[in-house]
Amino acid sequence: MQETTRRPGMLTGSGYRASLRDGRRVVLHGRRIDDLEGERAFSRAIDWIARGYDRHHDARPGATNPLMEGPRTVERLHEQAALLRTVDPLTAITYQSMMTLHSVAPEVGRTHPDRAARITAYRDAALRDDVRITFCITDAKGDRVRRPGDQGDPDAYLRVVDRRSDGIVVRGAKLHITGGPLCHDLLVMPTKQMKQGEEDYAVACAVPIASEGVSVIASSYAPAAEDDRHFPYSRVLNMPDAMVVFDDVLVPWDRVFIDGQVEHSATFAHALGLWERLSGTNAMAWQADVLVGLAQLIAEANGLDRVPHVRLKISEMIIHATLVRAGLEAAIARAQSTPDGYLYPDDLRTNAAKFYGATHHEVLVRHLHDIAGGAVVTAPTLADLDDPEVGPWVRKYLATSAADGEHRLRLFHAIRDVTADAFGGWNAVTHVQSGGGLLAQQLVVRKHYDLDAAKALALGVAGMGEGHVRG
Repeated sequence: MQETTRRPGMLTGSGYRASLRDGRRVVLHGRRIDDLEGERAFSRAIDWIARGYDRHHDARPGATNPLMEGPRTVERLHEQAALLRTVDPLTAITYQSMMTLHSVAPEVGRTHPDRAARITAYRDAALRDDVRITFCITDAKGDRVRRPGDQGDPDAYLRVVDRRSDGIVVRGAKLHITGGPLCHDLLVMPTKQMKQGEEDYAVACAVPIASEGVSVIASSYAPAAEDDRHFPYSRVLNMPDAMVVFDDVLVPWDRVFIDGQVEHSATFAHALGLWERLSGTNAMAWQADVLVGLAQLIAEANGLDRVPHVRLKISEMIIHATLVRAGLEAAIARAQSTPDGYLYPDDLRTNAAKFYGATHHEVLVRHLHDIAGGAVVTAPTLADLDDPEVGPWVRKYLATSAADGEHRLRLFHAIRDVTADAFGGWNAVTHVQSGGGLLAQQLVVRKHYDLDAAKALALGVAGMGEGHVRG
């Protein structure tokens, strides 16, 4: 493994690029990728991350990225949420990971102060060294109705296979790892609550991406075409995903946060789920506004912006966008505090907003496609505009009295890119699955909603209690 010297302190974009040359094992489409920057599927994502490093860089000794510091006021949490909308997904995931570490340290420390000290030490080092972290939570799982220890293959869930004087050895795989090829550390945690007898599966740790035995099998929705102008969003803003395989990977003890403590096996997942759902709601609020804007623009370009059913559809989209953002704002305004004084968003409102946004996203997309028309998927490409023979025809026949042909063509491609092509499909699935799937949000909402108070009100209305206030 090639070693890269790292100095503590904030990285620049060029420093981040250099840090990727550490001998990590990355495979894409069956090919080993040694030059990550030279790979088309990764290069734009690397540029995006590097721009963020340069944007937030502070050369003063001891400076750290303010986004990664645990919030202690509602105002600061609100500022961070706004900032998250402007950063790349890997940086956003690093934020979620760091906030998870802030949240779990006090809980783990109640019974295992030594483990909490490791969590805090790693968190502080990650902040100081300005690393990018992606979390590894979802296991391969094998037969879903069986417990981890009952699988035909015991490696279906990541587990500890050896404990040595210098650390633990883990084996297994984690799926859906956004930014996996481009991070520095992998924050590994159990995917569910483990029981007695499943101690080997109750493991949480931080693994350097270039560790011996780690393999990253990557995928990407980045456009593969040489001329990718008709992918106006995903050509510039894309991030690879991965399956990460841990083939007997040694993790030093100072990076092991739980090892066999089944009572804390779900602590990390619960904390991470909350922060991931907040980020997901944040993204959905922004995206809803984008879809509203595209719907209004294409309605105007098609000459349909005054048609009653079109106006009603856009109004419904506006209501959705407003409610998702209201849920986000309420989750932040009702933030609660850890014993250490760090804030975390309100569980009930975060999960309710995430569930609502995810389950209604398809309605926004359906309305947008209905307003825009079939040209979303059948329109010529932008390259056709360059052809001296067919270019004038494209401009002529796509023009309306309200918009020229090129303007309308670009809107069609923007809508296709964000809703009906590789990124659009990835986005639709991610809305549903991020943060543990819709059932996870339903369970948390039911746990935190005051059902007894609602029952008392209902009894009062039925004349069987005092919950109903009569005039």
